Amino acid sequence: MSMPHAPALQRPDGTAVRVLVVDDEQMLTDLLAMALKMEGWEVRTAGSGFEALAAVKEFRPDALVLDIMMPDLDGMAVLQRLRQGGDDVPVLFLTAKDAVVDRVAGLTAGGDDYVTKPFSLEEVVARLRALMRRSGTAHSADDEPILRVGDLSLNEDSHEVIRDGAEIELTATEFELLRFLMRNERKVVSKAQILDRVWSYDFGGRSSVVELYISYLRKKIDAGREPLIHTVRGVGYMIKAPQ
Repeated sequence: MSMPHAPALQRPDGTAVRVLVVDDEQMLTDLLAMALKMEGWEVRTAGSGFEALAAVKEFRPDALVLDIMMPDLDGMAVLQRLRQGGDDVPVLFLTAKDAVVDRVAGLTAGGDDYVTKPFSLEEVVARLRALMRRSGTAHSADDEPILRVGDLSLNEDSHEVIRDGAEIELTATEFELLRFLMRNERKVVSKAQILDRVWSYDFGGRSSVVELYISYLRKKIDAGREPLIHTVRGVGYMIKAPQ
């Protein structure tokens, strides 16, 4: 799997950042651990809520990837115990794709962000990087969380989007779509990849929603300007700066 290049994160003392991944599906924790280790991070895994609490005490992670649904002690209970104990480690929840109530409850209970299953590894890495930068637990040599394509810039932390000096207001979905395109600058991404990354469900005859949101983005990003978003017929879409 190819990940967009990003500056390596490290702790303030220069050591590798630490991430604890908690899920009762071992195949998933193994996959996430592999992707996070490729970032140069130190990673540990736990398969239950009680294991997670013990690992947090011993490992002292800089961020926690935490599944909500677990058989012994669910993610909400783990988070509650951590917060009650004064531990403010940034928490990225893993939620079922339709569990809107879980997402709201998780953020209300003190979680920092969430991704829905199925998710892309790129998304988990990006969300963790943002969480650790915002919390001050990690930084990079180039810590500006800004993606740029030509005269278009997108700030991943503040969600500000600016083209040629003018701020552009985007909905949450439009922002995620634009971020995905910009993280894959000059690469063609298919409708199936966009659906999986932005809407978190498998491709199945829903290409019209991608076409609709691409048209929304074009009206806001490209209207009256030289176009950045291009259609590659029969393949997908690509964003690139004018030559």
